[in-house]
Amino acid sequence: MKSLDQFDTAILKILQKDNLTPQRDIGEKIGLSAAAIQRRIKRMRESGIIKADVSVIDINKIHHCVTLVVEVFMESEKIELLDHAKAIFTATPEVQQCYFVTGDSDFILIIVVPSMKDYEVLTRKIFYSNKNINHFRTMVTMDTLKSNLELPYQILQQLE
Repeated sequence: MKSLDQFDTAILKILQKDNLTPQRDIGEKIGLSAAAIQRRIKRMRESGIIKADVSVIDINKIHHCVTLVVEVFMESEKIELLDHAKAIFTATPEVQQCYFVTGDSDFILIIVVPSMKDYEVLTRKIFYSNKNINHFRTMVTMDTLKSNLELPYQILQQLE
């Protein structure tokens, strides 16, 4: 994959806001033909720069759910044990985001469940059943003020 140029980053900026924007409209905004936009988007999808085209759902508009931020502290940092935990976390649909981090904790998870009872069941499945998890700390969110998947434009520009 060749490096991104200013047109690629301009396309990504638009698609991050609305990936249903017609290619003709993108082309008019940045000065390229719809065919050129289509080729560039195809190339970025094939190379994995664009990982997915998804609809972001506002969960609070369709159902009441509980969002939790969970710190996970491992007993051992042996690579095979960490890889096992990573596999479990990434395969669990309730885990919306998973970060392997530095500091006191080893993982930060963002988890969404319908209720605290469902969270208790989940903790038994992914935490208590894993002998390498020393302990975990759960924070229950009271409100989501910002939940964003867009990369800041400054980061996109650094890719040029």
